[in-house]
Amino acid sequence: MNFTALLPRRIAQLLGTLALAGALAGCASSPSVQGTRLDSTPRIAVISAFAPELTVLLPQVQQPVKHSINGVEFTTGTLQGKPVVVFLSGISMTNAAMNTQLVLDRFHVSHIVFSGIAGGVNPGLHIGDVTVPARWGQYLEWLMAREDQPGKYTAPGWMQAELTLPAYGMMHPRPVEVRSAANPKITQKFWFEADPRMLAVANGLATVPLEHCHASHCLKERPRMVVGGNGVSGQAFVDNKAFREYAFKTFEANVLDMETAATAMVAHSNGVPYIAFRSLSDLAGGGDGANEMDTFMHLAAANSAKVLQAFLAAWK
Repeated sequence: MNFTALLPRRIAQLLGTLALAGALAGCASSPSVQGTRLDSTPRIAVISAFAPELTVLLPQVQQPVKHSINGVEFTTGTLQGKPVVVFLSGISMTNAAMNTQLVLDRFHVSHIVFSGIAGGVNPGLHIGDVTVPARWGQYLEWLMAREDQPGKYTAPGWMQAELTLPAYGMMHPRPVEVRSAANPKITQKFWFEADPRMLAVANGLATVPLEHCHASHCLKERPRMVVGGNGVSGQAFVDNKAFREYAFKTFEANVLDMETAATAMVAHSNGVPYIAFRSLSDLAGGGDGANEMDTFMHLAAANSAKVLQAFLAAWK
């Protein structure tokens, strides 16, 4: 075969090589591959775990611009006059940690605010109340201890020094290992503190009117806002009276959920201030009948969103 016959094939090969190089170059410059920031405006990250919580907030965002990263939709704009980036973390500790880090990597985030529903643990609180804990811990970071004798459990000797909290049967709560830009050495930590300045602003929001009826369902107690105390997060949906009592007694927790402490840990590692507003949709198994979440979820989400918006309006 002569050169003239080979020419079309050579051209096709060359064009294919150039097309591949162009595709690779396009990927290299794509924000989704490089992880470059999509927005340079300092913003407050507003996070909710699932759709009913965010449905209340998204229509209030002014000048919304949507960005999709790894299938997560981030909406930038302003809320109560403050620049924000609003998104769903997804339910669970893993989703919360992963997508909190994602928003920090891709946007210029100055503060983090979590808004949503949760299960009440403190028997002095009621459905519809909005809690703003001063610190959050990962209470389901467990050791499953060895049963040496029926009903008697023993932890490995090398681990016993870190087991400072009471166990629930064979299950012993443990601190998590953490490091940060400020302290790169691995340390153990159970509680992750909310930002004191943000808590101080939240303390001034006691007069925010909270909903006490949704559809045909009204609460027996008028909801109120409680700032301070503890919140705990873990991988389980809790609807068990005995375990609820254990969580209150052991961690002195007002509330439990499945995301906030994971976001708090990521905020700590990145040196970003955070706060969380969680309204009680149910009593985590402490109610008289069936779990109340499905009945009061929308009311609780609305109350949390009301407090969040009042917080943003008051934030300087």
